[in-house]
Amino acid sequence: MILTMLLGLAMTSPAGPTTSYLALGDSYTIGESVDESLRWPVQLAARLRAQGVALEDPRMVARTGWTTDELSAAIDAESLAARYGFVSLLIGVNNQYRGRTLANYRTEFAALLERAIGFAGGEADHVVVLSIPDWGVTPFARQGDRDTKVIARELDAYNHAARAIAATRGVAYVDITGISRDPGAQPAMLAHDGLHPSGAQYALWAEAAEAVVLRLLGR
Repeated sequence: MILTMLLGLAMTSPAGPTTSYLALGDSYTIGESVDESLRWPVQLAARLRAQGVALEDPRMVARTGWTTDELSAAIDAESLAARYGFVSLLIGVNNQYRGRTLANYRTEFAALLERAIGFAGGEADHVVVLSIPDWGVTPFARQGDRDTKVIARELDAYNHAARAIAATRGVAYVDITGISRDPGAQPAMLAHDGLHPSGAQYALWAEAAEAVVLRLLGR
């Protein structure tokens, strides 16, 4: 049912000028272990088109395993347009996974957010930040004998920092961490690797972001 709905959304394409979309991130943005059509930015674009917003499918700068500094380096290496109509940013889980400090994340996230705003032509209200999901609820974390309470505590601290930085720049923030914890821990919400979200969970993220982005794009 969900897949049928998503395919129906993808077929909806409003006429008229289109708005370009740049999605910056890591495995969660590139949709590790799911079909390209089920990535949350692609689903978000499809949902917005169904609402009459002529948003292009996203240009993605994202890869599994990337930290904040690796995303920044990848942006340097990409031939990106000078300006996009809309930009999303979701980054940081690999900083936490590798044990990097909160102070380091604050500094590098703030720099990335400035770059995202720059790609939106300096319009902070055309940028959205998504919170980092909690991978500690997944079978991968349990099988690895990781302390899930520590993971949750550290990710909460990262997300608190990202939310505060976004607020100072007037950037919208969408909290999907709660979705990743419940119902995101359910088997149907996880990809076959037992770590990354399924297309069904990404659909919930896209739904959470939809109303915010509609407001940002003036609908």
